[in-house]
Parts: sequence; structure tokens; C-alpha cells
Amino acid sequence: MNGLQGSRPKLLAGIALLGASALVIAGCSTTPPAPESSEGSGTTNERPENVDLTLKLGSLLPATGTLAFLGAPMEAGVQLAVAQINEADAGIQVELTSEDEGDLDNKAYETSITNLQSAGITAMVGAASSSVTKLILDGNAGAGILTVSPSNTSPDFSGINPLYFRTAPSDLLQGEVLGNQIAEDGHKTLGIIYQNDPYGTGLFEAIKSTFESTGGEVVADASYNQGDGQFNAQVQTIAAEKPDAVAIVSYDQFATIAPLLGNAGIDTGSFYLVDGNLKDWPDLPVSLEGSKGTRAGAELPDDFIDQLNEVWTAEGNEPIDALTYSAEAYDAATLIALSALYAVSVEGEDIAGAMRTVSGGEGDGEPCTSFADCAEIINAGGTPDYDGYSGKVTFDENNDPKGADIGIYEFDAENVQTRIK
Repeated sequence: MNGLQGSRPKLLAGIALLGASALVIAGCSTTPPAPESSEGSGTTNERPENVDLTLKLGSLLPATGTLAFLGAPMEAGVQLAVAQINEADAGIQVELTSEDEGDLDNKAYETSITNLQSAGITAMVGAASSSVTKLILDGNAGAGILTVSPSNTSPDFSGINPLYFRTAPSDLLQGEVLGNQIAEDGHKTLGIIYQNDPYGTGLFEAIKSTFESTGGEVVADASYNQGDGQFNAQVQTIAAEKPDAVAIVSYDQFATIAPLLGNAGIDTGSFYLVDGNLKDWPDLPVSLEGSKGTRAGAELPDDFIDQLNEVWTAEGNEPIDALTYSAEAYDAATLIALSALYAVSVEGEDIAGAMRTVSGGEGDGEPCTSFADCAEIINAGGTPDYDGYSGKVTFDENNDPKGADIGIYEFDAENVQTRIK
């Protein structure tokens, strides 16, 4: 199964670089320092003979809970990467153990993370939720496990731990893009409903500050807690101020919030969604035609979903029809394996020490776009610079991507979203 090997992902011409404002939040004074560069830490690419590494990789992604609709695309991305890594037979094989992240309500992650650590993993793709990652990160780091999230976007994670990386950009960037889009669409007043957690508050603050910097006014905002099932009070707070548009920062709670806003007289074609709720909503009892949303990620090859489904359905799963964060998960697994091969080690700290190098974040690597091609460079004694399906994925000193593509999507009359930028 090598349909993706050697092919270069279609990247948008415009790469949105994180601005200075996004780099200000790099963690408080108690934040552990980011790992030293591979040069400073002694990581080299001296290749011993007969390299044969076995990496025990875990994935902690949502099969249940409010983010379950994101879980399958991400898990498929991990499985596709692992299949290609193992097929390449380049000196490293991956043994994947997958567990359900769940959410803060069902707390599936509590049992799952114990299972993963008991399985002896040294690196993990996940968690999807910023809130869950905050709960499991210290335990992973204490056990020497590298944690790489494909979808944590809270600004709080910049430089949070030497054993933490993410392939998704900070919400500071997504919030800036969405806030500017709302202003560009001619709206002067805005209401914001957001969930009260690191993900929700980070996006709320970024959207608000950006929109107001354009001359607009956030006339009302209201938060809710994960697990809440009633949103009447929040909707009434927003509707009372009659904003031109409403941004909703949520997960699947959008299914309840959107009809309530419509019933309260808000134009349901002037909603602005985020990655946590941006999906097709064909069964929603209100029309979203004209509403827009943002999601990180480069424009993907047309056959990428077919490649994902080839491995996903082979395990007896129902086909997936979404790609949200699948490329970021694919790149996370690929970068972990390349770093282990480069470091000639499957220990979490050693893998972390090579992550910036193989991503092109330091040094002068040779560009490559698949595990097989990058592994060939490594095994020849060189240094790769991996450019993935989610973008260039060049890690900075805070273990964040230096830049990212943010797509803008618009809903049609069938409540189906299509990328427009």
C-alpha cells in the first residue's frame, strides 16, 4: 500500500505565518524549557550497522463523546502512516496500540491512558481535546512518553513541556483568520458563544481581539461548561443585543445551540463556526446557507480519503467521509517514526530531541514528502526536512508549527460546507 509514498501534498500558495502576537504566549516562568536542539543535545545521524528499531506507538483519539466525529479521520490518518512506515522496511517497525479518548463526561481517557502506558508505549498521537491533553500530559512526560497532538489548538500548549509537540497551529492563528473574515464580510457587531475550557477561551479571546481591532464590536458573549445540555440563557444573552453575526465555539453542542439562535431571531446564515463544529449538518432543522467556518490544514489531494479508507475499512470500520485533522494525525505518526529512525532510538526523550531536526526546524535538511523518501535520506547519513500533508510542519522553539494553512469554508442550501479559500 504505497499510493501516497513519494507524492507531494498540494499545499496552498499562501502560508499563514504565526504573528508576533501568537508568539508572546509561550508559557509562564514555570514552564519547562523546550528540548535542546539535536546538535546541542548530542543527537547525531551516525548510522550503526543493521539498524532494527521497534517503536511502540499509542493513539489516544475519540471513538466516543462530543468529538467522536473527529476521531475516525484522525485514527485513519495514524493507521495509514503506520502501514506505510512498516511497508517501507527502512529500519523501523511500528506496533500501534489504539485507545478511546472519549471526553470529559465519559472519561474514557482515564482507563485508556493506563492501558497505553501498560502496553509500554514510548510515543503517542493524541489527545484530540486540549482539555484531555492537559489531564494526561504530566503522567505521560513522567513516564518518558512523547505526546504529539494532531488537534490541540489552545495557546496554553506553546512550550508547555519538552515531551510535547503538536501538528496543529495555535488558536491564535485560527481566531485571527476567523475574526478578520467576519469583518471582511461586512459585519459590525458580533456575539460569541463559547465553551469554558482552554480550547474555547483561547478561540474566544483571539476572535474578539481580532474583530475589535478591525473596528467591529463584540456586543455580547456567553460561555457554557462542557457537559451542559441547556443553552437558553446563553442564547438569550446574545439575542438581546441583536448582533449582525454570531460566532459559536463548540463541539457537537452546536446542534442544540444553532436552532435556539434561529428561534430567537438570529440570522442562521450569519453564523461563524470553528474546527470543533465545522462539518456537514444535513439534519439540522435550520438553514446554514451563507454561514462560514475555519479549519486548519492544507488543501489535500483528491484521493487522500480513498487512501485513508483503504486501511480504515480493512479493519472492519465504516467508511469515513471527513478529513478533519486526518493529515495532522498522519504527519504526527510519520514525524515520530522519522525522529526515532534519525535518533536510532525508540525512547521518548531521544525521539523528542530529533523532532525539530527532521521537520526542518533547525539545521539544513533535504526536503522530502513521504516517510520512505525521508528514511532513505536518513539511512544514507543525511538529514531530512519532512513536508507533510498538513503543510510544512516546521517545529519552532516552542514545539509548535511555525506556520499553517487555515481554510475558510461556506455552507450551501443543504448545510454542506465547501472550502472557498
